[in-house]
Amino acid sequence: MANRHQMKEALQQRIESLKQQLHSLSRDIWTRPEVAGEEVNAHDALVRFFSEQDRAWTVQSHYELPTAFRASWGSVGTAGKPRRLNVGFLCEYDALPEIGHACGHNLIAEVGAAAALGLKAAVETQPELPVQITVLGTPAEEAIGGKIDLIQAGAFADVDLIFMAHPAQQDASFLPTVTIAEVSVKYHGKASHASAYPWEGVNALDAAVLAYSNLSALRQQLKPEWKLHGIIKHGGVKPNIIPAYSELEFYLRTPRLSDLWELKAKAEACFRAAALATGCQVEIIYPAHTYSNILPNETLGTLYKGNGEALGMVFPEHPASFSGSTDFGNVSFIVPGIHPFFHIGTDALNHTEKYAEAAGAEKAQLYALRAAKALAMTAVDVLCCPDLLQRVRDDFRLATLREET
Repeated sequence: MANRHQMKEALQQRIESLKQQLHSLSRDIWTRPEVAGEEVNAHDALVRFFSEQDRAWTVQSHYELPTAFRASWGSVGTAGKPRRLNVGFLCEYDALPEIGHACGHNLIAEVGAAAALGLKAAVETQPELPVQITVLGTPAEEAIGGKIDLIQAGAFADVDLIFMAHPAQQDASFLPTVTIAEVSVKYHGKASHASAYPWEGVNALDAAVLAYSNLSALRQQLKPEWKLHGIIKHGGVKPNIIPAYSELEFYLRTPRLSDLWELKAKAEACFRAAALATGCQVEIIYPAHTYSNILPNETLGTLYKGNGEALGMVFPEHPASFSGSTDFGNVSFIVPGIHPFFHIGTDALNHTEKYAEAAGAEKAQLYALRAAKALAMTAVDVLCCPDLLQRVRDDFRLATLREET
């Protein structure tokens, strides 16, 4: 049996020894925010960071996606042992338009890198353990769903456990997230002079307004946890021209993926009814991947909470509610994993300018590195105890079965 205490001490020391490099990495990403799919500097900084470690890492730049990467390391293990358990850590690094790293993805990248390097140091104290560590840089979480593209490319096929942590207003081993589908609706009508020959036109703006009103009426009949919200992106060019084109963009959210299909059907009926009423043609397009809710893993959550408390984290008995969405949810359906949240020393809310400022502050470093240590320590617990690994896998199996019923 490997010495868990020794391993946890080693990983903490390693992360502490790298804290200046890790802070520089985070600041480099934070000072040059890049939106989804355009994270060239962040990609290059992370590839360079792992390439400049102890040369033991195998680093693949532009891995399956232009701004994704993969870094891997494996212990030698002992002959006759089972195959190496592949432990994965995820780095996000895309920013939001105009307000930069207001969701703290620079810290997610730092935490993923730190936890991986910490776990490597821990495993090196017990060289008989057959372990592989994989770091995946997963771009475009905010808009496109890079993790889903990577799933489809097979990037997670050999990963046994997956870890990442997200900055928030509190420490939480698990917060329920929701599914999300983005829908773009385009109405095509016919232009005409709005005063001289209005009867010759087919008003696409009327269709958009009716659709918006239909959805507003639908809200009254939805379950409280179901949400839809959106905007009219295009409504015409001049008041004296009947609009020949209009466009709406809506987000649909539900707690479970199975509920989302029902909400999509209801919303599509509203869109089509508006087209029928106005005589317009309608296109209903889903331009991005659908994000799933995150499956909980009770065993990993309990382990993370225990390790976090040992490091000084405070977990509220009743965490504040959260209704955000992430493409990590899709990962959680194929690999047992954990996506805890960590406080960064501010009460500012995510997706605000104040949170962007806090994500780049030196004060956030204590909290980010603490989360990285807790993640790596949780991985150590599972690596050292086959019973815990089996419980993690059982939790994963039961959670997926519950989603299907």
